[in-house]
Parts: sequence; structure tokens; C-alpha cells
Amino acid sequence: MKLQALRPILRTNRFNETISFYVDVLNFTLVARNDEWSWASLQKDAVEIMIAQPNEHIPFEQPAFTGSFYFTTNNVDELWAKLKDIATICYEPETFEWGMREFAVYDNNGYLLQFGQEINAD
Repeated sequence: MKLQALRPILRTNRFNETISFYVDVLNFTLVARNDEWSWASLQKDAVEIMIAQPNEHIPFEQPAFTGSFYFTTNNVDELWAKLKDIATICYEPETFEWGMREFAVYDNNGYLLQFGQEINAD
């Protein structure tokens, strides 16, 4: 058995605003949208996510995801320069001893988005 992809579904009560955040701020492309089901699929490069309003059969007040979404990029500093003035910052760029340079922001729902780049050791 081989796993081929992971496509998280982000639940939100702010459907249109969340689509706008990922399209306008993070430059994702809206691939598919179904307003009847309040569901959308977005993609940027090899990363795919889905946005959906909560299922009426599952209690939902606000996002309660306790982890983070970690995006690997080839230029973390360029991405930081683009996001630092338009996103809510969790932490600024930092190079860690395990060879990753990363920063984190929150999306419009409070989901934690981390961005990292492997740094070659000299």
C-alpha cells in the first residue's frame, strides 16, 4: 500500500474570507468550488488544501486543530518578505540547529501555518 497525497480540509465558518486569504495572500489557485456544499479546493505548486463549512452533523464553533500545517519552500526569506506585513505573525524567521530556516503565521481562522526551508550546512 502506498499513500499518494495528503489534502487537509480546513473547516471554517468564514468560507469566502478563507478562500480569499489563501488565494490573495498565499497565491493559491481556486481549482474547484461548490457553493451548494460550501466546499472549495485550492492548489499552489504541489500543495493542495480544501476549504469547507462545517458539516451540520458535527458540532463546530471554531477551528480547534492543535497542530500546524508545515509548508516546505525553496525561498523562505522571499516568502517572509511577502507575508510579514499582511499576515498575523506567530514567529519571525529563525534558523534552527537542525538545519531549517522557518517562520510561522496564522490564517484568517487562526490555523497555524509554518513555512520552512532546508539550509545547507557549510
